[in-house]
Amino acid sequence: MSVREARLPADEPAILSFINGLQDFEAAFEPNRRRDPAFAADHWRDAQHRCAQKHGIMLIAQDFVPEVGVKAVGWAFAYEEHGELFITEPERRHGFLAEIFVMPYARGKGLGRALIAACEDWARGRGHQLLTIGVLANNARAIRAYEGAGYAPYTLMLRRYLGS
Repeated sequence: MSVREARLPADEPAILSFINGLQDFEAAFEPNRRRDPAFAADHWRDAQHRCAQKHGIMLIAQDFVPEVGVKAVGWAFAYEEHGELFITEPERRHGFLAEIFVMPYARGKGLGRALIAACEDWARGRGHQLLTIGVLANNARAIRAYEGAGYAPYTLMLRRYLGS
């Protein structure tokens, strides 16, 4: 098991499968997830743009898979965010872990924690004192994992669908 920076374009097929895998996972409890064939490519372009524009990093988790060898089994990407003026200066510029996914067959081996730790190392290396993670409120599994890694709730966004 290891975590390394993404190697493009070689890792692109795996990353596209991770993007689709996360959408499929989240669709089970969040019906607004896009599932159309163009989504992964759209999201991939956006992720690359955000990483380039916001000094980000893309990471690959790899593990030994029987009959295949060492294989990419997960990914994470993080980038810099700039908070609002009401936030104190040391925390205004911070890292944001935008996406993390590990294939179901590779879960439970510490790969998610290793990806989070690598994102934290990247953030420290950029001089950040803070790394935030966005998570869907109904993603109880991810919330437990993030809390187990030392993260605590910070904001809560509420929504209401408005009828026509």
